[in-house]
Amino acid sequence: MENLILSVNVILPLFFTMSLGYIIKRIGMFNDITLKTMNSLTFKVFLPSLLFYNIYKTDLKTVLNLKLMLFAVTCIISIFLLLCFLIPFIEKDNKNKAVLIQAIFRSNFVIFGIPVTVSLFNQDATGVASMLIAVVIPTFNILSVIGFEIFRGSSINFKNIAKGVVSNPLIIASAVGVSFLALNVQLPTAVDKTISDLSKIATPLAILLLGGSFEFKASTKYLKQLVLGVLGRLIIVPSIFLPIAISIGFRNVELACFLVAVASPTAVSSFTMAEQMDANSELAGQLVVFTSGLSVITVFLWIFILKQLCYI
Repeated sequence: MENLILSVNVILPLFFTMSLGYIIKRIGMFNDITLKTMNSLTFKVFLPSLLFYNIYKTDLKTVLNLKLMLFAVTCIISIFLLLCFLIPFIEKDNKNKAVLIQAIFRSNFVIFGIPVTVSLFNQDATGVASMLIAVVIPTFNILSVIGFEIFRGSSINFKNIAKGVVSNPLIIASAVGVSFLALNVQLPTAVDKTISDLSKIATPLAILLLGGSFEFKASTKYLKQLVLGVLGRLIIVPSIFLPIAISIGFRNVELACFLVAVASPTAVSSFTMAEQMDANSELAGQLVVFTSGLSVITVFLWIFILKQLCYI
């Protein structure tokens, strides 16, 4: 019963915040322009502040887990390559292929990673989660661009990929955080407090905006793709890679961080990338909505199972 209550308490705050965002949008306090602007602000200011501050404030010797980081990146690349091979046998429309691949391999770890692990292990988890985000995000970005380029039939522009990676605010924030931590740079108290305050806004606002972006339309139009995407992202991928992580020996904070990396819903940014890469952005948006909504149930179940088995 204790594990059940803990699992519920981890997920319910996320569900309530997403629900509030959805309600606010429905009653007209959000509109599409507001959501777009606030999402951009969150991505460019608040989330980078959160990542930077969490890395900056951690004990590098304690949280720098190269084994976990390498394992996570290897798993992501493996999922991507496997999907690039399998999806063309299932989906014939090129505009849908890359969208499905991205939806299944690219999780919303940047938004869900820290709140879930902190709920399980308090603030001790922020450093590990932030370090993992620092390597997972560029991996997601690079592979997503490659996938879209492959299935729209154009040659891969490595210059654009590199530009996209080095200009990503989350990657910049992570790199600066690691640099400051490694060089033992001490921020002035006022600057430290400002970044700390900004970082506290990131998670609740990002999840609130995620709820506000929910649009339950066109679901019957893409029923097959939605079923495949939801099952792949929330059930199949974690079912394959969590046992591997456990067999390797990951436990507690490490396993919890990895759990969120492989079991959280499809990244919100996948919709934007689908738009930019001339893919089926409508399907991409629906996959974000349905994986996000259903992840409240599936992530709860994954946490409960791992708690019951005493792995986290």
